Amino acid sequence: MSPHAKLISCLSLLMGTTITISSNHWMMAWTGLEINTLAIIPLISKSHHPRAIEASIKYFLVQATASALVLFSSMTNAWSTGQWDITQLTHPTSSLLLTVAIAMKLGLVPFHFWFPEVLQGSSLTTALLLSTLMKFPPITILFLTSHSLNPTLLTSMAIASGALGGWMGLNQTQIRKILAFSSIAHLGWMTIIIIYNPKLTLMTFYLYTLMTTTVFLTLNTTKATKMSTMMISWTKAPMLNTTLMLTLLSLAGLPPLTGFLPKWLIIQELTKQEMTAAATIITMLSLLGLFFYLRLAYYATITLPPNSTNHMKRWHIDTQTTPPIAMLTALSTMLLPLSPMILATI
Repeated sequence: MSPHAKLISCLSLLMGTTITISSNHWMMAWTGLEINTLAIIPLISKSHHPRAIEASIKYFLVQATASALVLFSSMTNAWSTGQWDITQLTHPTSSLLLTVAIAMKLGLVPFHFWFPEVLQGSSLTTALLLSTLMKFPPITILFLTSHSLNPTLLTSMAIASGALGGWMGLNQTQIRKILAFSSIAHLGWMTIIIIYNPKLTLMTFYLYTLMTTTVFLTLNTTKATKMSTMMISWTKAPMLNTTLMLTLLSLAGLPPLTGFLPKWLIIQELTKQEMTAAATIITMLSLLGLFFYLRLAYYATITLPPNSTNHMKRWHIDTQTTPPIAMLTALSTMLLPLSPMILATI
């Protein structure tokens, strides 16, 4: 892929995201979503591998369907209320259609089937964009319309996402698929609280983006894409793999790491809203995700496995760790003591 084409795609991604998150009109938000979809497709298919082409086609079909549903939902709402303002979504059918559309764009259960396959067919850098930047505009639309959405539907989808994200990640050997199901499980945590405390959802998304960026950049440095290569990646950068272990445990939500903060606050808010049963269920389901996070952390740090692999054993190679990875790792693991200040900002 030529540098000019890559520059145009990256600038289009930033422009599409900016248009969507800063717009009040449904047509402008839809325009930004479409720009985002068209800008990421060349990045997914740039390797010209059959899996990459298949992933780009799947992504395009799902996102085009979701964008059409967003347009149909906004037109139905404008037909009945005369309003094109995003925050004035009052028609029940429009709210239901919008919930379905945003669930398709984010990869929430039961519209999650495309996400692990698309991530598996993409490079680690593109998978990082799909897991973080591409979810920001739909999360923003969900944030702006949260007061109009159905709480029972969102809670059901959130619990189902937490269950499936944890359960399906157990038997995976491809790291990108594991992180895809991890993303689905985290989206469940964001969705269950968005009606009661939307700012808490945004904070959870920011911290998830921080930790996921750290994991993807570390994996990209060590070139580990599956379990068998992750087992021997410790010879390239032992210290980097040690910090990867801490970041994975933070992503799992273990105290005293950063990832414990959003789960702690969400459980507290659900308890205040007298949703103790939902808080208990989604907390128990997070134990499923903890299992495969621990497995990844084990493979990242415990030397060689007892079984033989098909990969050549590597001698110690000093892989240069860039300052951004070091800074992101520190933020991904050590922000919990700053929780009073973070709480004051939301």
